[in-house]
Amino acid sequence: MTEVTILTERELRGMVGLDREAVDAIEDAFVRLADGKVEMPPIMHIDVKENAGDVDIKSAYVRGVDQFAVKIGAGFFNNHKLGLPNSPASVVLVSSKTGVVEAVLLDNAYLTDVRTGAAGAVAAKHLAKQGPVVAGILGTGVQARYQLEALKVVRDVTRAIVWGRDGAKAKAYAAEMTKKLGIAVTVASGAEEAVRACDVLVTTTNAKLPLVRAEWVKPGLHITAMGADLAGKQELDPAILGHADRVVCDRRSQCEKMGELQHALASGALKSSSGVAELGEVAAGRAPGRTSDSQITVCDLTGTGVQDTAIGVLAYRRAKAKGLGTIVRN
Repeated sequence: MTEVTILTERELRGMVGLDREAVDAIEDAFVRLADGKVEMPPIMHIDVKENAGDVDIKSAYVRGVDQFAVKIGAGFFNNHKLGLPNSPASVVLVSSKTGVVEAVLLDNAYLTDVRTGAAGAVAAKHLAKQGPVVAGILGTGVQARYQLEALKVVRDVTRAIVWGRDGAKAKAYAAEMTKKLGIAVTVASGAEEAVRACDVLVTTTNAKLPLVRAEWVKPGLHITAMGADLAGKQELDPAILGHADRVVCDRRSQCEKMGELQHALASGALKSSSGVAELGEVAAGRAPGRTSDSQITVCDLTGTGVQDTAIGVLAYRRAKAKGLGTIVRN
């Protein structure tokens, strides 16, 4: 007989957040990936066009870790009409020793949001300048919130400036995050104002054309671009990557197909990805991060299965320690 632990979104929200342990877990996952200790297959993508949906399945086995995750990340964008979440994602944790399912995490993409925010924090830890910084956020959705919260874990954010296409949403974001984080968050009149005003820029949109122009980028700026996570999506002028002192990504093979790298390579702004380090290589000290305050740095994040394993295992361990979850015996 086997036992499976079922954890709800409410339980998971009560256990896992953007704290130092979560950021450290994601950083460790990137390092293990760079060290060759991870088996991570390509993303499996399924289109369900007649129902305005798609599914991405991500997974990664990490040597020495007792479980690995298989994440079913769905986006069905008419679900709200049915009273259902538009992102009904879940994570299945499988025993690395027996292949038996040990837990099902019904998080509705919450864990994805946390691990994505934590990846932004890892990028900023190694690539943003030290000392007090001004944060710039493009976008007003869920990741715009998590990325700013995560940035405060690793940097002294003195204030933030946000821009979004919907002015009302930008104002609501500014008011919410000012109250939550205890820093002044203001609304920019345009994307250019936000870019020119900040030291760390995070782009979190669904854009398919560049929002950030190369001529706006000043020395010392770090950019974490995480909105381009599918073929065709784009937030940055490819010339930014061509002119940057450091270009880093989460996984080269992914970013060449679905991140900002796809456009930099296609346009010729980058001749090849050979000079692009992976974030785990930087975190492990095998590739340089920022070495001066004047450098322009870019990190291209598309999301990896090893992050899902890291955050899933962290959640499961905390649940077991607290005796949470519903046990199903099979």
